Amino acid sequence: MFQPNHQFLISPRALNPVERNDPFVIAESETQKEEFRKVEFVELQDDLQNLGLRIKHHEENIKFLKNYTKSLDKSILDIHGTLGKYHSSEVKNENENSNHFQTEDTIEQILRHEKSAAALLYLLKTRHGSQAPNLPFTKDVLGTVATLGRVDNDNLSRILSEYLGLETMLAIVCKTYEGVKAMELYDREGRINNSTGLHGLGSSMGRPMDGRFLVICLEDLRPYSGEFVADDPQRKISLLKPRLPNGECPTGFLGFAVNMIILDSANLSLLTGSGHGLRETLFYGLFSRLQVYRTRAEMLLAIPCISDGAVSLDGGIIRSNGIFYLGSRKDIEVRFPIGSGTTNLPLDYIQAEEKIKQMKWEKERLLEDMQREQALVNHVKSKYDSKKQEFVKFIAQSSHSPFQNQVPVGRDRSIIHR
Repeated sequence: MFQPNHQFLISPRALNPVERNDPFVIAESETQKEEFRKVEFVELQDDLQNLGLRIKHHEENIKFLKNYTKSLDKSILDIHGTLGKYHSSEVKNENENSNHFQTEDTIEQILRHEKSAAALLYLLKTRHGSQAPNLPFTKDVLGTVATLGRVDNDNLSRILSEYLGLETMLAIVCKTYEGVKAMELYDREGRINNSTGLHGLGSSMGRPMDGRFLVICLEDLRPYSGEFVADDPQRKISLLKPRLPNGECPTGFLGFAVNMIILDSANLSLLTGSGHGLRETLFYGLFSRLQVYRTRAEMLLAIPCISDGAVSLDGGIIRSNGIFYLGSRKDIEVRFPIGSGTTNLPLDYIQAEEKIKQMKWEKERLLEDMQREQALVNHVKSKYDSKKQEFVKFIAQSSHSPFQNQVPVGRDRSIIHR
């Protein structure tokens, strides 16, 4: 018959109720508790020290970023100083004031579309001036497509405006997606809340929004990723000229539409969060490699080397391979303003302006890094405070134990007083 192996049975002593009061058992249990307290004490203190080091690390990062930002500000001021008052005022006014009248004409064209979102924005600027850019749904707005660039002749203005169409010319351009979201809010059922955003603005002005409107988010556009024309004050992108099968450039080819848009100094210095300008985001997204020809006849002869569409100054439009726009040209009511793209600025001035632009972009990135570091240090401080309360509570609960004076060697008692 099978005999049980008694060596694996629980000791009779452990089953004897009398042993619960055995002083040896009690002493062993208390020793174990003290050992657990020591381990917990060390773990809590290590946690506090690690959190303290993390706080110090983030605070040092913030200090470094602040000092770097100050040095950039100083460098920007120094460069402005070397440019001199003449270049910072007279040259700027020469470039901007000469095109002011044409831009005002374009805004007048926009305002005629009374129920459009673009008209509401410019009407808001007219009535409320400096307050307009501070509103949640306008502070991220750069303008409309029609007002963010110029061209150097009327025919080019007409054909590019017709190519894009009225809806795109009136499109509102935002720098970030946050600006796009602020323009239109919805209720729980997904219906537009007409009392907020641009819809609320239209209602308050007696011009309720009519239909859809187009908004373009710069940071979500896929930018041009190639090279730029060296030493070009307009920072044109470097695109290879089209070539016929015989290797020659087509007769009548004037250039790519994306490079024929003229940007003023303010728009040239504008950069997205990833460091891209208007030309390689907005206008490259709208035109891509759209070719511009002098005449329709010359454009049609160049069909073998047209891949992303083409237009001609006399009204021809090829949307893409195999898609032609025929019939009489149509004048779009909102067109690009006309202005000269030439500049008398010396090369060192252009390089200095480019350096300032890059520094300002770098400063924006530093400010974003500081915000992230501040959020991290606030989070770690919150964890530190919570762990400190836990540590103090542990010390209080252990105050009647002989363990209270057994602080491990090398441990810093003062950490709870941080």
